[in-house]
Amino acid sequence: MKYLALALLFCALASLSDAQCYTKALQPGMTHCQDASDHTWHPVGSSWRNSKCYDCTCTGCCTAYTTPTQFPPDCVSVFDSAACEYIVHKRNDPTQLCPIYGAVGK
Repeated sequence: MKYLALALLFCALASLSDAQCYTKALQPGMTHCQDASDHTWHPVGSSWRNSKCYDCTCTGCCTAYTTPTQFPPDCVSVFDSAACEYIVHKRNDPTQLCPIYGAVGK
């Protein structure tokens, strides 16, 4: 019974993160793998961030950012691909940042 409760806890925690991830199979004997987005090669055991803002290893990738879901209605979220993050600012004044009440990912 303890193991069932522990398994349910892990499932609940995984769903709370809401990260966008995918996995890849690592073939026996592989020494390098190729990033699906950038087509760059990486040694098995390494980690990197690709141009699509995913943090990757040879066995999978997850988004490197959170996506704002709740912020004031007079604000807008804009993705900064150089920094791999969303910036939430006033719709009519990009210099004035807005509070974020909720986000998903990472």
